[in-house]
Amino acid sequence: MATVQMRVRPEDLSNVPAASERIPNSTILVIFGASGDLTKRKLLPSLFHLRQSGLLPKQFAIVGVARRPLGNEFAEDMKAGILEFGGVDASDPKIDEFVQHVSYYALSFDDAAGYAGLKDELDKIAKEKGIGNDRLFYLATAPEYFAPIIENLGAQGMNQTENGRVGVVIEKPFGHDLESARELNHQVNAVFSESQVFRIDHYLGKETVQNILVFRFANGIFEPIWNRNFIDHVQITAAESIGIEGRGPFYEKAGALRDVLQNHVMELLSFVGMEPPSSFDADAVRREKVKLWQSIPNIPILNAVRGQYGPGIVDGKRVLGYREEDRVSPESGTETYAAVHLQIENWRWAGVPFYLRAGKRLKKRATEITIQFKQPPLLIFNRMQAAGPCTEIQPNLLSIRIQPDEGIALRFGAKVPSAPGMAVCPVNMDFDYAQAFGKSTATGYERLLMDAMMGDQTLFSHRDGVEINWSLYTPILQAWAAKDPEVFPNYFAGSWGPDCADRLLERGGHAWRNKLGKPE
Repeated sequence: MATVQMRVRPEDLSNVPAASERIPNSTILVIFGASGDLTKRKLLPSLFHLRQSGLLPKQFAIVGVARRPLGNEFAEDMKAGILEFGGVDASDPKIDEFVQHVSYYALSFDDAAGYAGLKDELDKIAKEKGIGNDRLFYLATAPEYFAPIIENLGAQGMNQTENGRVGVVIEKPFGHDLESARELNHQVNAVFSESQVFRIDHYLGKETVQNILVFRFANGIFEPIWNRNFIDHVQITAAESIGIEGRGPFYEKAGALRDVLQNHVMELLSFVGMEPPSSFDADAVRREKVKLWQSIPNIPILNAVRGQYGPGIVDGKRVLGYREEDRVSPESGTETYAAVHLQIENWRWAGVPFYLRAGKRLKKRATEITIQFKQPPLLIFNRMQAAGPCTEIQPNLLSIRIQPDEGIALRFGAKVPSAPGMAVCPVNMDFDYAQAFGKSTATGYERLLMDAMMGDQTLFSHRDGVEINWSLYTPILQAWAAKDPEVFPNYFAGSWGPDCADRLLERGGHAWRNKLGKPE
C-alpha cells in the first residue's frame, strides 16, 4: 500500500495563549503513595516539565507521603527519576531548584492520629514558602487505601480551607465492579464535593486523545459524515506487547477488562461517539459523554470474549506465558485479553457496530481508533479487468493513532499511473504529530496535573460515568466468574489474540485491522 507523504506544519501560532494565562495558584501538592513507581516515573517528571515550561507558580511545594522513613533520600530519588524517565539533561539548571520544593512525610495511611501531624506539616510549609491555602491531594496508592485516606483527611478538616481550593485526585482502578464503585463514590462524596474530585485516566492527558474533539468539531469536512449513514463500523484497539511486568498480584485481581477496557477504551469511545457539546467546559463535555454511555444497551455475553497468552515470541525473543509469570497462579483463569462488540442506540449511531479490544503480549504496542466507511453504492471499478493486486476497491479508513506513533491516516483509492486497465490501489494520506509539531517528552500527566490544580474537571471522570461503565461490564465479569473459562492459554504471545476474537467480528462480516501503526 502506498503512502502519500504530507509535510504538515501549523500555519499560524500567533494566537496561541501565552503560558501565563494558564498558571495555577500557589499550591501544595501532596502525593500519597509517593514511594511507588508512578511518582518517580510519571508524576515528578511531569511536574518538572511544567516547571521547565513556566507553567507552575513560583510558590509551590510537593510533599511525598508514604509509610517508609525516607527523609531526605526521597528528594534525591525523585531527582534521579526525573533524569531517567523525564528526558531531562542532568545539566539543566532548573532541576536542583525544582528539587528544593520537594519534601517527604512518613505516615501510615490508616494511622488517624498521624494526619494531625501532616496537617501541621503542610501549614508549616505554607508559611515558610509563602503558599496560600490551595491544596491538591493525589492518591497514588493501592485502592484499599483510598477510603481511609479520604476519611482521615476529612476528620482533620483538610478537605476544605478558607479562601483556597482543595481537590483530591484518585488513580484507577476506581472500584472493581458496580457495587464497589458506588460504595467508593459514596465514601469520597461524604468528604469531598463532586466538584473537588478528579478521577484520573492518564489516556485523557494525551494530546492525540484531546485532538479527537478538535478533529471532529473544528473541521467542517468530517462531522457531516460522522454517523450511521456513512460509517460501516468502528474498531478501538489498546494493544501492548509487554506482559504484566512483575505485577502478578495486581493483575490476578484485575484482568484486561477491568484494567483497560472498562476505563481507557470506554473514554476513547466517548470521544469518538459523543454529540457536540455546547461548549468545552467540564459540565458540557462530561454531560455528552454520559449521554453516550447511557445509550449503550446491555452487552450480551456472546458479544464478549476473553483470552490468556501462552509462551511465544515477541520482538524476536522467547517470552513466558501468563501462568509462568512471577506470582501468578499456574492455573489462573485471569484474562489478559478482552474484546466486546457493542451498539449505541441513538440517532447518530443506531446499527453501527463498535468493536473494542485490549490485550497484553500482542504482536505490537498500538492504541488506535479505526473508522471504516461504507463502500460506494456501485463499485463500478470492480467490474474492470485490472491486473495485479489492486483488483478490488478497498473501503476508506480513517485511523487515529494514540500511541506510539501519534498521528492520523486516511486511506482512499487512487488509480495506478500507467497500469493496464483501471487499476485502483489504496493509498494513505498520513499526518504525523512529531513531524508537524516536534517530538515531546510529555507523559500526558502534565495537562491533567495542571488542570487538577486549576480545578478544571473537563478531562476527568464524573461519578455518573464511572457507574454507568461498571453497569455495562459487571454482568460480563459475573458471567465469566460463574463458569470455567475457555481452555487457557488460548493465544500465543506475539500474536494478535485468540481465535474467538476473530470470530466475534466474522459474525458481522468484519475483521480486525491488524496493520496498526504508522503506514509504511
